[in-house]
Amino acid sequence: MAWTKYQLFLAGLMLVTGSINTLSAKWADNFMAEGCRGSKEHSFQHPFLQAVGMFLGEFSCLAAFYLLRCRATGQSDSSVDPQQPFNPLLFLPPALCDMTGTSLMYVALNMTSASSFQMLRGAVIIFTGLFSVAFLGRRLVLSQWLGILATIAGLVVVGLADLLSKHDSQHKLSEVITGDLLIIMAQIIVAIQMVLEEKFVYKHNVHPLRAVGTEGLFGFVILSLLLVPMYYIPAGSFSGSPRGTLEDALDAFCQVGRQPLIAVALLGNISSIAFFNFAGISVTKELSATTRMVLDSLRTVVIWALSLALGWEAFHALQILGFIILLIGTALYNGLHRPLLGRLSRGRPPAEESEQERLLGGTRTPINDAS
Repeated sequence: MAWTKYQLFLAGLMLVTGSINTLSAKWADNFMAEGCRGSKEHSFQHPFLQAVGMFLGEFSCLAAFYLLRCRATGQSDSSVDPQQPFNPLLFLPPALCDMTGTSLMYVALNMTSASSFQMLRGAVIIFTGLFSVAFLGRRLVLSQWLGILATIAGLVVVGLADLLSKHDSQHKLSEVITGDLLIIMAQIIVAIQMVLEEKFVYKHNVHPLRAVGTEGLFGFVILSLLLVPMYYIPAGSFSGSPRGTLEDALDAFCQVGRQPLIAVALLGNISSIAFFNFAGISVTKELSATTRMVLDSLRTVVIWALSLALGWEAFHALQILGFIILLIGTALYNGLHRPLLGRLSRGRPPAEESEQERLLGGTRTPINDAS
């Protein structure tokens, strides 16, 4: 069945904004500028402030929800109907997980390449599968276990590519290894977030934009308040600011003032988060969860290709092999082989509902799967 122009627009919007999301964050990290109090020129390494910006982008989805609800007033569109009351505090535990995982990933992005960052995020399949068995009582079929094993193999190959790649003064081998491990740790937290959302949030049938915006509100407020003690907490060599503290928001604003392009990168990150969430939700609704997962995989290819073109990283053939293995693992876990085998055997493909139930890219993704 041919796609309509609107569906093509949504697919393109998801692919473009999803790619901009990671690339703009990495672009900001690559800038050098003077900080406050006449400090020397240094890299823009402010992961927690960037995470605040991400939550601001998610928070804007709440405004989009209320705009859609106002538009739907008096119409027969029940998708944004304000029924089914729920306690917003249900979103607090997932928001705390999202805040922790996102902050870790922004720290890791300072240490490793954008393509490795995007590929290693595929580790979420491993922990989501294991946690769903342990805490949700689900049973994984053989293809899902094979998908988990393939994902582990793909992660090993990507990690090996990072070890064998040439490293400059900005990304030393020890930092790359630390960054990769932080990304894996972040996926454990994201998997916990997904389990919490499925166990406590999805049963209330909250509109996805409202869910994203509510979690974004919690994350924005809490992490903004935490920036104050972070300004005084010493972090030693782990810190990217001249003061050596965990986060120096004032230094970040001084750097933005001296290099306005950093503001462009940050605004690109914030706006792309909002549009990516909207596009992802709409793609799942208008097309399928499968399409959303495929587009998310293509996002990795776009990020990798642009990172190579911009000279942000060196080409390594093992990354291609690692990405292919990760793609196979994702496809196996999400059951994408079943429709293909069904067509080959002239059988009937599985129903879309059961397919979406299995997909990480469908209604069981983390509510704000943005970064």
